[in-house]
Amino acid sequence: MTLDQIFEIAAEKKASDVHIVVGEPPILRITGELHQIKDAETITPSVAQTMIYGILAPDQKERLEKEKELDLSYQIKDGSRLRVNCYFEKGNLGLAARIIPSQIPSMEEIGMPEIVYQLTRQKQGLILVTGPTGCGKSTSLAAMIDLVNQERSESIITLEDPIEFIYAPKKSVIIQRQLGQDMLSFGEGLKHALRQDPNILLVGEMRDLDTIATTITMAETGHLVLATLHTHNAGQTIDRIIDVFPPHQQEQVRLQLSLSLSAVISQHLIPSASGGRVAVREILINTPAVANSIKENKVAQIKSVIQTSAEEGMITRDQYLKQLLAQKLITKEVYKAYLEDGE
Repeated sequence: MTLDQIFEIAAEKKASDVHIVVGEPPILRITGELHQIKDAETITPSVAQTMIYGILAPDQKERLEKEKELDLSYQIKDGSRLRVNCYFEKGNLGLAARIIPSQIPSMEEIGMPEIVYQLTRQKQGLILVTGPTGCGKSTSLAAMIDLVNQERSESIITLEDPIEFIYAPKKSVIIQRQLGQDMLSFGEGLKHALRQDPNILLVGEMRDLDTIATTITMAETGHLVLATLHTHNAGQTIDRIIDVFPPHQQEQVRLQLSLSLSAVISQHLIPSASGGRVAVREILINTPAVANSIKENKVAQIKSVIQTSAEEGMITRDQYLKQLLAQKLITKEVYKAYLEDGE
């Protein structure tokens, strides 16, 4: 069985991920659960190497052997795209691939609240979409970019690692740049983006001090910036950004963030009543009360601000869970399992 055949099976079964691990048959993640491909043979070290090297160009193979890690985009015959990570494990090659839907889902299809439509229609500010790996951050960002593309004429630049969704130009011009292929780092790509006449920037991941600092500056200078972080909730997101900076810069960063931040959308995927998965979200809007908490280093107060600011469009994860339960999108068991503060 070739990797392309495995990827085609995964696409047919609507899997989200594929795992190639020596000592196991190929494994698919379907609606959050791991399943071995039926009747597939156990993967040996030589089979794993043949499979993985079979999809790599010579320069990619060289990079993988040198750096022991490699991220790339890959496309199969039916047009499905995958975000692939190749790695070494106990001296053997392994692979994890995320399947990217060929159609960008709409904001409505992913159940995005009305406040996020309003945020996406802003002309400037920083919108952060956060959560663990595999929680749908890229899908949410793609839906937001596609909304802009349908509604207004903007110059949009995306900085990604690797490129996932492919945007068809509608009303906007969209330039997609891939780390390693089109730019050397997110930080460098962002700095040069200023000379490329952008209205909107999408930063695939704010992963280091340089990228975070430049992203905040871009939001301050009249751009709408969408970015991701691997954080659990709004408070942790703000703390993470500030803690990246050395102590002598943190007061200035708090001030910058209090002025430039528009919102933090934290999300996780949980089992839905229909058998798939549904997003549960926490939404923080940067109101004067929130800006004051950031500026004065009182981030711990933010959770109580979210709890009492529904009229501003804010919602806690538990409040969002309650809405999903009322809409019969999740079961009572799932509701209880994912509550943070108890009923």
